[in-house]
Amino acid sequence: VVGRDSAQSVAYFLLSIIPIRFAVIVLFLVSCFVSIAMGTSVGTITLITPIAVAVAQSSGFPIPLCVGTVVGGAMFGDNLSMISDTTIAATRTQGCEMRDKFKVNFAIVLPAAIITIILLTVMTRGYVAALNDTYNGELIKVLPYLFVLIGAIFGVNVFLLLGGGVIFAGVVGITTGALDLFGVISAISEGMSGMFELCMISVVVGGMVELIKFNGGIDFVLNFIQSRIKNKKGAEFGIAALVSVVDLCTANNTIAIVMAGPLAKNIADEYDIDARKSASILDIFSSVWQGIIPYGAQLLTAAGLAGISPF
Repeated sequence: VVGRDSAQSVAYFLLSIIPIRFAVIVLFLVSCFVSIAMGTSVGTITLITPIAVAVAQSSGFPIPLCVGTVVGGAMFGDNLSMISDTTIAATRTQGCEMRDKFKVNFAIVLPAAIITIILLTVMTRGYVAALNDTYNGELIKVLPYLFVLIGAIFGVNVFLLLGGGVIFAGVVGITTGALDLFGVISAISEGMSGMFELCMISVVVGGMVELIKFNGGIDFVLNFIQSRIKNKKGAEFGIAALVSVVDLCTANNTIAIVMAGPLAKNIADEYDIDARKSASILDIFSSVWQGIIPYGAQLLTAAGLAGISPF
């Protein structure tokens, strides 16, 4: 409940102070911020898409453009967030610190985000938008996001940070009347149960990868990729291709990283690729494809909420 109200407060606050002709850009920036703070692209899409639809309906911007912008921002934030399961999986499989991976990753994806903002400005230039609704947001509900985001940037232990974030969000929720003590407990329970499926999948995937390795499958894939790699740059493209193919097959960027991670680590060691760079490549390419495929959870969720086709 606090997460939903916080996300809406961020969006409504920016919509209230920025000219409506930049509303689509606001949706992108809000999605980036919320996803970085929350560490989940699907959760961000679930929260921001209804706002994007409302903005589109009241301003005249196309719904697919607004919703696609939300998905792009959500994948950007999920890729960078230091509390995202994709970041955790990428850094653990490659053996580097999340903060170090963030610095390398940020330098790669920032130019893409700037280009996206420029493209959105050009694409929305021909629309004459007029907002028919009034948006109001409570800035106090944004504080839990800022707390987690700033703490992550300064390298606070992830368990301490998230534990403190839960307590802080609960206090804000009770203070603002968004929920009571039992609501806080219920929200925590829902958050934990939402990870059960991922934990089970990780266990199954771990066992499956080890069976594949025992039967020579990993050696075959490594030999196949390495036979086409001629240098360090080629090895980086090989890691990118590997995680991309796995994501296209599994439609889950976290699982793609978990499956491709051990192979990527072997390639990185073989060609002396910095662990931070290989972790960034895994996270970036899995997130890129996950935000494009129409059968992935992200686009299916966005399309369902907006009432449009995922294609």
